[in-house]
Amino acid sequence: MTQPRRGASENQRALQEAIKELIVRRGLAPGSLLPTETELMAELSVSRHPLREAIKALQALGIVDIRHGLGTYVGTPSFSPLEAGLTFHTHLSLRGDLRDIGDLVQIREVLETGLVRQVLALVDDADLDTLESAVATMESEAAQGRYCPEADWLFHKTLYAPLRNELISDLLRVFWSVFDKVNAELPRTAETPQVAAAAHRDILDALRGGDAQVLTAAVADHFTEIRERISRVPRR
Repeated sequence: MTQPRRGASENQRALQEAIKELIVRRGLAPGSLLPTETELMAELSVSRHPLREAIKALQALGIVDIRHGLGTYVGTPSFSPLEAGLTFHTHLSLRGDLRDIGDLVQIREVLETGLVRQVLALVDDADLDTLESAVATMESEAAQGRYCPEADWLFHKTLYAPLRNELISDLLRVFWSVFDKVNAELPRTAETPQVAAAAHRDILDALRGGDAQVLTAAVADHFTEIRERISRVPRR
């Protein structure tokens, strides 16, 4: 029985999978040089145009890195496509039903509240001086009616650093960064910077106090304030 011919899009997906399998099979690490275009064409039994199309698609996913004049390399882990997509959809969400931005905040809350107990278990490795400096900067800026995103991110980055998990750090950065890009468009009052600074002070005090339940509640309260601001966005 004759097998049905695959469509162009299906062939392209299969080619992309074949390239990924080749990378894994050869044990190529991030930053390793892939075989030349001619070698890939021969090994994968494919012509130049679909191969280049597949390589470009894999580059968009961060799986490979095309360095013009040098060759194609195995890509390093990157959340740039995720960050770009989330940023676009959260901006749209602000002008729609707010679902995407609400989902983003929920993911941040679940991730961060779920991790703080582990952070507390590693509190001896916590950089309390940097956390204190970040909160003090937020408080100083808040006294002038200003919010300091740099100190905010420094706090969150430093808080979870004892976990020594780069994937968690990268995900936290992506979710924080995406929210920061829409934060200025959320309703705020003159007290908003002070409220944000106080929330971070409460988290730091709870970390120093050593009570897991109090610490988890402090992190959750921080996101309650954010959700309250989202609830005041006019529906369009």
